[in-house]
Amino acid sequence: MRKIIVTEFITLDGVIEAPGGNETPHPHGGWTFKYGYNSPETGKYKADELASVDTLLLGKNTYENFAAYWPGQTGAGFAGPINRMPKYVVSHSLKKVEWNNSHILRDVAKDVAALKEADGGDILVYGSATLVKALLHHNLIDELRLMVFPVSVGGGLRIFDDNRELKKFGLKHSRAVDNGVLILEYLPIG
Repeated sequence: MRKIIVTEFITLDGVIEAPGGNETPHPHGGWTFKYGYNSPETGKYKADELASVDTLLLGKNTYENFAAYWPGQTGAGFAGPINRMPKYVVSHSLKKVEWNNSHILRDVAKDVAALKEADGGDILVYGSATLVKALLHHNLIDELRLMVFPVSVGGGLRIFDDNRELKKFGLKHSRAVDNGVLILEYLPIG
């Protein structure tokens, strides 16, 4: 069975953001670049992470941001693999997707579970806060990777809402990088 691996850039106060910081109108957007995303160690971690999977699973907003940016990029580290590999976007409103090798899924519980059972390598989820919340709710995440930045921004997108659901995780791996960022890898328990 394929694994679903969720990877997030996250602040000490639980806010997630993509490296560009322009996805939401947040007054402190772009904190990933300001506080260490561009270090060689974090860059290598992210490149190795992408190289370890063969499929992307994205929420609608993340998909649309990626589809607007990545098709015009080149390079072996990120652009080449991202543009080549299959991409699945979970959306009720999208009618079609035009980015190379993209597919629409409608039902998180049914369609994502079937994707996990299909042939292929592991599946990576970037960002996609709404999708990640649904994956957590349906116990479809096999690994949660958090790159914790030493900053608090006071609010924004979160993957852990106040929904009173108990989810337990065991620490698989941790390390601190030279810029104060913590890389934490968790496996769900139960």
